[in-house]
Amino acid sequence: MGEYLLKRYRERKPLMPMTATNEDELCSWQAQFREKLLETLGELPSERCQLEPLIIERVEMEDCWREKVLINSEPDMAVPAYLLIPKDLQSNERRSAILACHGHGNGKDDVCGITHGEWHRTNSIRNANYDYARQLVREGYIVLAPDWRGFGERRLGGTLANKDHCDLLLIKCLLFGLNPLGLNIWDGMRCLDYLQTRSEVDGEMLGCVGLSYGGTITLFLSALDERVRAAVVSCYLNTFGGFALRLGNFCGVQTPAGLLRYGDLGEVASLIAPRPLCIESGRLDEGFPVEETRKAVEVVMRAYKAANALERFTYDEFDGGHMWHGKVSIQFLKRWLPPKVSA
Repeated sequence: MGEYLLKRYRERKPLMPMTATNEDELCSWQAQFREKLLETLGELPSERCQLEPLIIERVEMEDCWREKVLINSEPDMAVPAYLLIPKDLQSNERRSAILACHGHGNGKDDVCGITHGEWHRTNSIRNANYDYARQLVREGYIVLAPDWRGFGERRLGGTLANKDHCDLLLIKCLLFGLNPLGLNIWDGMRCLDYLQTRSEVDGEMLGCVGLSYGGTITLFLSALDERVRAAVVSCYLNTFGGFALRLGNFCGVQTPAGLLRYGDLGEVASLIAPRPLCIESGRLDEGFPVEETRKAVEVVMRAYKAANALERFTYDEFDGGHMWHGKVSIQFLKRWLPPKVSA
């Protein structure tokens, strides 16, 4: 079956490849492809319920205040998140805010620098440079870090031994026509809704960043919600033929059903143009081959060229593995989404 699927991938002729050469063609293609992308994400809630935010904790950190908040994304589903607020924020000030998306691991705790034992501290946080929510609040941003469905405080629970909880979550969701990726994108949209309710946040200055599965969420959310003014996708943009079909380096919470009929991840990223987008890719990333990332980047660059916005696209290919780099991307954010915007 592995060779069968790879052969199908090599011989497929996508119905909607990104071939636009000017702004009008790009806008028309984006509208059509975005509609198809939504179809791949399963059934989503039909309307937005009241957020009913509840702050249940406020902790003073060295460089920020950390609030733990619960918000409703659906009538029967709450999203736990940490909101990091810089200590130097003035009472009459509004700042840019960033949604920090975690990858596989301990959910929102990882990106906020909350460690779980010595192994996690030395092998995950340090080696992956994973605490980018804390890095960004030090730069002056307000940062929201939620748990996605299936992770942190929202793990599936009741799984059988030797079953991948991400895959099991997808299988259970499919019984209802749901897709965990689509539900998490919905939750990301509700997180943006929440940020826009905060008096400290300039609701027109929202960004999104993430590593690995956090890159998955960042890519799809930014493609579908134009409120994301600038995005950083770290160690995810690739081709499904490379990281998924050849290496099997993906799971049930990052599977848009039927997407390959229409395009690939390069097309998904092209939906972000002309908004600022930074892609990070480690040359030593064993799970996301850099040569496949380069193929996807070529597609995205054509979209930004069609939009006359090449200066808003940055590709940082660094010497390293599967990790948040931050050397280029944070400066990129500060250029296109300055943290301090108004008083």
